[in-house]
Amino acid sequence: MAHPQVVIGVDSSTQSTKALAVDTGTGRVLGEGRAAHRVDSRHGQESDPEQWWDALNTAVAATGWADRAQALAIGGQQHGLVTLDAASCPVRPALLWNDVRSAPQAAELVREFGAQWWAAELGSVPGASFTAAKWAWLRAHEPANADRTAAVRLPHDYLTERLTGHAVTDRGDASGTGWWTPAGPHPAVLARIGLDPALLPAVAPTGTPAGQARAGGPLRPGTPIATGTGDNMAAALGLGLTAGTPVLSLGTSGTVYTVARTRPADPSGTVAGFADALDNWLPLACTLNCTLAVDRIATLLGRDREAVEPDGTAVLLPYLDGERTPALPHASGLLHGLRHDTTAGQLLQAAYDGAAYSLLAALDDVLAVDRPAGSSDTAGATRTAGTTGTVGSSDTAGATRTAGSTDTPDPAQPLLLIGGGARGPAWQHTVRRLSGRPVQLPAARELVALGAAAQAAALLTGEPADAVARRWGTADGPVLPALERDDAALERIATTISQTAALQGGGR
Repeated sequence: MAHPQVVIGVDSSTQSTKALAVDTGTGRVLGEGRAAHRVDSRHGQESDPEQWWDALNTAVAATGWADRAQALAIGGQQHGLVTLDAASCPVRPALLWNDVRSAPQAAELVREFGAQWWAAELGSVPGASFTAAKWAWLRAHEPANADRTAAVRLPHDYLTERLTGHAVTDRGDASGTGWWTPAGPHPAVLARIGLDPALLPAVAPTGTPAGQARAGGPLRPGTPIATGTGDNMAAALGLGLTAGTPVLSLGTSGTVYTVARTRPADPSGTVAGFADALDNWLPLACTLNCTLAVDRIATLLGRDREAVEPDGTAVLLPYLDGERTPALPHASGLLHGLRHDTTAGQLLQAAYDGAAYSLLAALDDVLAVDRPAGSSDTAGATRTAGTTGTVGSSDTAGATRTAGSTDTPDPAQPLLLIGGGARGPAWQHTVRRLSGRPVQLPAARELVALGAAAQAAALLTGEPADAVARRWGTADGPVLPALERDDAALERIATTISQTAALQGGGR
């Protein structure tokens, strides 16, 4: 019997590294490994990149296929700022995507250039998460560390370079920096933040290898290493995502995205104009507070995370780490509408609703097709992302928007629900109740690692990576029918957000 052709896909996330050994012919997972990361939250959100390397070695070895794998790729957490000195050692702990200390720098960049300029030139209006804002923060607060920096990397770039010795990145992850364009780093942005382009890695063409594994790592020397990509781009690959298919990911953060054929350009900043890992685009919106925030509320209430109760009227906005969508980086959690008869289970359900609301409002923006301002949204979309509109309302803001040209969105098309929260009945019911959409639950787990594995497999088979995943059937899974949309809950949440924006730091 012939031995399978095996690749390894790695997901280096905020909290841990996961590795999957995958049969390239069938997509069957043959081995798994995992190792935890430590996040230092004393001042912001930071991690030592050296521990990512140690975790990668541990996780890859635990798959049982490290010495036989024929290719590897890494999907990594987006936006993180890794600074290396002349000896390729970290200058300081990496600033993670959810470190909001760079919010003032992001706001200044937007004020200086203008949101319309950012949308037109870069495809995204930078927030605190973007790497450009983090480098500007470092320049302002730790100039000595900035001066010592000889190389700037994203998390997956750092690991790929440790494996291969080559400083390369891919267009998908690079598009979340705030300086990447298809023509190269934007000179005006680099000049404004004081970043020498010589410190940046080269962007490898789609489908080409980053290099080969060196001795001293977890793989046999000479093993091909793909360029890898950002975690959201890898998950899109892992689903074999096609244009216009909506995805909602419930993890530490919440993300909503689809594949588009043209670059998004949203001056509101709700939709980030990311590139995907191939030759298309990945319009995406992200919230900081998702499953961890809801779990924290459950802990404070002393309840199991599934112990929700219906019929409450309170609104709970679980903005425990500030918030990215809506853009309230200084926000905190907020409870409104508490009554004598409000139960703990209803408060927990309100936390689910508050976390899901912004994601679903942003998803409507992600799926919006170019249409005249003020036109009716036949797909049930909205431009709301923490504004006064509600999910499913017509566009009353009169703004000219380009949220990526996709296939016309179909409200009956199932929403692909992924991430750790997707397995929870309370999350499933909340998303169905607030969206009015059917929900599909892909049976495949660890989609970021699977997407990375598909990217590695593509080096061997010559297929596009998304075609590999579709051949593996990774998006297959049960479909839960749509529920009637809870418009009353949506209106309560929208009104609360609009009326408390100043209290939440919206006026800063």
